[in-house]
Amino acid sequence: QVQLVESGGGSVQAGGSLRLSCAASGYIYSIYSIYCMGWFRQAPGKEREGVAAIYIGDGITYYADSVKGRFTTSQDNAKNTLYLQMNSLKPEDTAMYYCAAARGRYCSGVPLVSQYNYWGQGTQVTVSS
Repeated sequence: QVQLVESGGGSVQAGGSLRLSCAASGYIYSIYSIYCMGWFRQAPGKEREGVAAIYIGDGITYYADSVKGRFTTSQDNAKNTLYLQMNSLKPEDTAMYYCAAARGRYCSGVPLVSQYNYWGQGTQVTVSS
C-alpha cells in the first residue's frame, strides 16, 4: 500500500517561508505506476483545492494561479520525497496541506482531487498577518 507522510507545517508570519516534505513509502513509482504527485490544501469550511503537481518522469510542474511564482514543488527520487517550498506566504494560504499520488495517470495541469488515489494525513500551515 502506498503511504505518504507530510511534514514541515507550522505557524509563520505573512511574508515568511515554509518547506513541506512528503515522504513516500517503498518503490511507489514503479510498483504502483505513480507518475504524478500533487499538493492540495483545505481551509476550514472550504473544499480541498489543488495547489501544485509534478510529473515524476521529467519534473514538469503545474501550479494554481493563486500560488504561481511563490510556491515551488520538487522531487528527490532517491529519497522518495516530494517537497513544496512556499515563499511570500499570505494569511489566505492558511490551510491543511496534503500530498497525494495519482496511479496510472500523467499530470495534465493543476491537480484535481478526483484524479488522485493516495493521500497523506496532512500538515497544518498557519500564516498570521
